[in-house]
Amino acid sequence: MNMKRLFISLSTITIFSFLFVSCYYDNEEALYPTLSSSCDTTNVTYSGKIVHILNDNCLGCHSTVATGGSILLTSYAEVVGYAPRITGSIKQLASFSAMPKNSGKIKSCSIIQWDIWVRNGMLNN
Repeated sequence: MNMKRLFISLSTITIFSFLFVSCYYDNEEALYPTLSSSCDTTNVTYSGKIVHILNDNCLGCHSTVATGGSILLTSYAEVVGYAPRITGSIKQLASFSAMPKNSGKIKSCSIIQWDIWVRNGMLNN
């Protein structure tokens, strides 16, 4: 009787282990974050790169009070004012609201370009 109980317990543990460990999904870019040669990190400017990142990923929701609430990202001043929160949100860090909302991370190249712009002083150029 004890062998049968041991066998059932071990079988149950094995099955649940496979179910919880084997079903992990992520996108390839998140798993293998190598930059391709198409990611330009040499001349990251607000007008040249950051505005495009915002247009592609943020302004669908953060361009009017009706859609973006109190966080608007339509001007340089607004973006700079929210830069620390934007950084945490686009990286989807634990203590920040993950952005884009209900979506995966933005492209790794865009996050790297954002980091470069912030690190270089967030110039309006």
